[in-house]
Amino acid sequence: MVFFMDNVQVTTEHADGLPEAGDPSEAGWLLLIYRIPPEPTRLRSTVWRRIKALGAIYLQNSVAALPASPVNERSLRKLRREILDMSGTAMLLSAAVLAGEAEVRASFQAARNDEYEEIVDKCDDFLRQVQKEWDENHFTYAELEENEVDLVKLKNWFAKIVERDVFGADGRETTERAIESCEQSLEAYAARVYAEEGEVG
Repeated sequence: MVFFMDNVQVTTEHADGLPEAGDPSEAGWLLLIYRIPPEPTRLRSTVWRRIKALGAIYLQNSVAALPASPVNERSLRKLRREILDMSGTAMLLSAAVLAGEAEVRASFQAARNDEYEEIVDKCDDFLRQVQKEWDENHFTYAELEENEVDLVKLKNWFAKIVERDVFGADGRETTERAIESCEQSLEAYAARVYAEEGEVG
């Protein structure tokens, strides 16, 4: 079944599986249209956090969009069930943009760039922390392990964003360089820790 809404062709049912190859925009978009009861207010923030965690963008209030893919469809189906469990209403639609594809894509890329910028900020924090260890002569395995854990978290976060950055937002390259700087800084710090611990031993 196909109908039109605000220049968007909406298909309410489709064959099992969605196209995985080629330009992601050719596979279309998934739209989650929902309503949440006004009380308790925590339900709205819960859904907002879930949608943000998926990397979806809002086309308007309570209308979230993600590029169509089997993974995104499963995630939005799960979120739809959660909304229904909150006594809300939700529809998951498969859509092809008839006009305004560039604007939708730009919004999606802007969201990814915002996420990349967050990582760059955290990388700056990481570099300052490692520099602080140098300045205070804290060269211990405990400090090294703590910094290694922080770097792994940054790299995992980056990988998650790259996975959903299907259109190649321009913030990716800067973020890659920031991660590399963190890796190099930690390598230098680790070398000093090994030398210090070796001297103690």
